[in-house]
Amino acid sequence: MGKSPSATALAGRALITGGTSGIGLEFARQLASRGNPLVLVARDGERLERTCEQLRWRYGVEAEPLAADLTAEEDRLRVADRLRDEAKPVGILVNNAGMGLHHPLVTDDVAPHRTAMDLMAWCVLELGAAAGLAMAKRGEGIIINTASVSGLVPMGAYSALKAWVRVYSDSLYLQLSDSGVHVTTFMPGWVRTEHHARAGISTSNIPDFLWLDLEKLVSTCLADTAKGKVRSTPSLRYKIISFAAEHGPKAAVRAVAKKINRGRS
Repeated sequence: MGKSPSATALAGRALITGGTSGIGLEFARQLASRGNPLVLVARDGERLERTCEQLRWRYGVEAEPLAADLTAEEDRLRVADRLRDEAKPVGILVNNAGMGLHHPLVTDDVAPHRTAMDLMAWCVLELGAAAGLAMAKRGEGIIINTASVSGLVPMGAYSALKAWVRVYSDSLYLQLSDSGVHVTTFMPGWVRTEHHARAGISTSNIPDFLWLDLEKLVSTCLADTAKGKVRSTPSLRYKIISFAAEHGPKAAVRAVAKKINRGRS
């Protein structure tokens, strides 16, 4: 998908899930530097408080901590309620929380897959629904959903979930396109964060040229969103990779994915 008819203002309070590390924290920093008040959502309450305090001190913006385990229904509902709060409305939702998942599909233990689905699919839908309704009533707002270029290739349940986010996010854009609410599907590639270490995923076989700079990754997404783009794939190399993954010979795509998966074992 390309571009919506008009540019979009990155205005108002931003609620960011997974806002204390990696891509989420970089979104928080860059939006705070623009003067956007923040609501950060993360599981670790102490780290969340420290992060909010640092952002207040550095950027002089309001930074509200909202501790929540987004794999738990009760906590998701609390975050959804915050998105509906018209006393302090949220103008930007960054649906970013995620987890590493390198668990076999053929297994007696599917619990890790269920946890990942709760976090990276159900939570994205539930928060997107709450934000979409609240924003549509006001006639304005932005939703950024973090998918991944990995969602274009068959690399296990993580890729399958990111493919779901991509299709969901593009669909949400269509449903909200006449409401004044803009949706951008964010398609990052490999970026060095805590994500892989936490999941115990080896990245030693990933070539250096595939790694992206975190600051540039997020600034590109925000610039694309402000231009009204429906999909943001930072860097020319990942635009080329994404095109090849979507439109190239499927046998070749599967062969490359199999080689990468073998190297990550």
